[in-house]
This record gives sequence, structure tokens and C-alpha cells, in this order.
Amino acid sequence: MPILSARDIVQRFGQQEVLHGVSLGVERGEILGLLGPSGAGKTTLVNVIAGVTEPESGIVEAFGKPMPSLQLMRRMGYMAQSDALYTDLTAAENLAFFGAIYGLTGNALKHAGERALETAHLTVEPGKLAREYSGGMRRRLSLATAILHEPDLLILDEPTIGLDPLHRVDIWEAFRQMAETGKTMIVTTHVMDEAERCDRLAMIRDGVFIAMGSPDELRQRAGAATLEDAFLYFARVEMASTAEGGGAHA
Repeated sequence: MPILSARDIVQRFGQQEVLHGVSLGVERGEILGLLGPSGAGKTTLVNVIAGVTEPESGIVEAFGKPMPSLQLMRRMGYMAQSDALYTDLTAAENLAFFGAIYGLTGNALKHAGERALETAHLTVEPGKLAREYSGGMRRRLSLATAILHEPDLLILDEPTIGLDPLHRVDIWEAFRQMAETGKTMIVTTHVMDEAERCDRLAMIRDGVFIAMGSPDELRQRAGAATLEDAFLYFARVEMASTAEGGGAHA
């Protein structure tokens, strides 16, 4: 049974339909990448999956039970595209606040915070407020708050925006180590070298999945040398199908 499944998800904002009946499943220990350009529907989908918003129609289940559910969300970690931090608090105070939500206090909170900061490759100054951090440091602190309680399922929306290449590599190595311990991740990205690090990709464009598979499988199916060329190939196929009235989605 998938750790998470989404079936026939439709989402609208006003009269505009931004997700057109998309479905996916994620297995335990898998890193699933949602790959697509800005405006493709990635953030809308992860907000639905994480229980932040409810879909217009469709079903989301996590750990075999229907979402949204506060109990299930405690087993999940969510990192939004915009940093969800209290900028007038220090890193330790932010970690304490988010830790309290998950019942972490005392030594358990201290050790969890140390592990989370190490995973996020963030060294903090005790009295420095989050508003005084660089954009990259705030991003890594946001990641630390998302993984603080060691969730079974992580949903990360563009987690490496604003990070330098070295920190991006370090954090993706940490993601791989977490997956090897059985943690499951859904990661949105538009960066091809990050997409290469995923076990499986769901390519999304204009609110539909145009292809799914491992990076190697997608390149082979498209007859392409790179993931970028594969994405362009599947996008053209989808456009041609839509123009013909078939509307077949991957």
C-alpha cells in the first residue's frame, strides 16, 4: 500500500481549474519529484496532499487513511515555498515553537533540534534573530523545522530555493540518507540536476501529469539525452493530444 495516494484531484481558484484530475502514489522510502515550470500546479498539489487546502474533488489518503487529518499530519513534515518562520525569534526559539506542536520538550527537543540543524547544514548564532539571516539560512532553518519531529513523510516545496550549489548538494545527500532509513519524500523542483536525484518523477505541466517514471525511464521513453529534452518531448505529446481532443494524461 502506498504511503500516500492522491486520486482524481481537481482544484480550482475561482473559475480557473488549476489541477485537472491528477493521480499519484508514493511508496515508503521513495523520493518522488514533482518536476515542472512555475505555474504548472506543483504548489497547489502539494498543498492539497499536505492537508493545507482541500481539493474541489478527489481523494487523498496518507498511511491508508483519508486526509486531511490532524492526527496524520503529525506524522508528516511540510516545508512551504515561502519560509514559515517567526522572524522576531531566534533559531532555537523557532525550533522550540514548532517542536511544542509535536510534543517535543526538554532534552528530546534539544537533541531533535541539533539533529535537524545538522541535517539542514545550518550553524546558528544563539542570540541572532531569524530576520537577520540570509535568505539561504532562513531556507535551511525552515527545513530544520519541517524535519524536527522526524516525520515518516516529508512534503517539500522547492526546498533549495536560494541555496548555493554546495549546500544544495549537501541537503540532497541528507535527503538520500533519510530515504534509506525509510523516510518518504515528495519534493517539488524545476531544477534538472535535482530531478536526477529523485527515485521517480511526475512531470507536470498546466495542471496535468505529462509523464511519470524514473529519470532513466523517462529519457529512454522520450529518446532524449537529458531530462530537459525529455520534458519538452512529453510536453509536445500532451499538447498534440489535447489539440486532437484526446486529452490523454500520463
